[in-house]
Amino acid sequence: MEKMRLDKILSNSGLGSRKEVKQIIKSGEVYVSKKRITDPGYLVDPDKENILVNGEPLYYKKFYYLMMNKPAGVITATRDLNAQTVIDLLSHPYDKFNLFPVGRLDKDTEGLLILTNDGKLAHQLLSPKKHVSKTYYAEVTGKVGNNDIQAFKQGIQLDKDYITLPAELKILEAADISRVIITVYEGKFHQIKRMFNALSKKVIYLKRLSMSSLKLDESLKPGSYRELTPSELESIIISSKENC
Repeated sequence: MEKMRLDKILSNSGLGSRKEVKQIIKSGEVYVSKKRITDPGYLVDPDKENILVNGEPLYYKKFYYLMMNKPAGVITATRDLNAQTVIDLLSHPYDKFNLFPVGRLDKDTEGLLILTNDGKLAHQLLSPKKHVSKTYYAEVTGKVGNNDIQAFKQGIQLDKDYITLPAELKILEAADISRVIITVYEGKFHQIKRMFNALSKKVIYLKRLSMSSLKLDESLKPGSYRELTPSELESIIISSKENC
């Protein structure tokens, strides 16, 4: 890793704002490789040098990757003056890492959401050229049948100039309120709701189960989150590089 300013390392590690960590450093509470450092601009290689803050070792990570089970009623944004955002759900220290959601889920949609500060990975996962798969569980008004399966498979016209990519529809239960699994390979605005609307049906519940190879940890309660495991992270990095 390239050398970085000491104050940036501390700030990115959730120890406070740039102004706050500068005070910590100037107070003499920070050691780098057993040497007391009071210069906030001191350059450090966090991979090769040991950092102690108030006697505690600091393990720096450049990027963070969280899996969240997004609850209904929360918007997928970094900030909003009128509504609670997914970032508002984060507690210390994750609320200090400048994380952002990878893609969007509608306000009333639940399920898998990735939060990170790795812009490159986010861009790769969201690139329209990648056709990254996203799988959802839905409850739909109206009896879903084979005609609907075929319509999803062929692509559905959402407006005058746009037909969706082929998608997969699996029926779990066909009834007045049908239960289905849908996999799409793009991320148009309100796409699944609009697809069913085009078939004279209405989505009344929607939950994302997976994105690419990453599956929602069902032990996470709505609003809860955790860091991705090394194997989970490796799998989405590999999938994000496919078709480059």
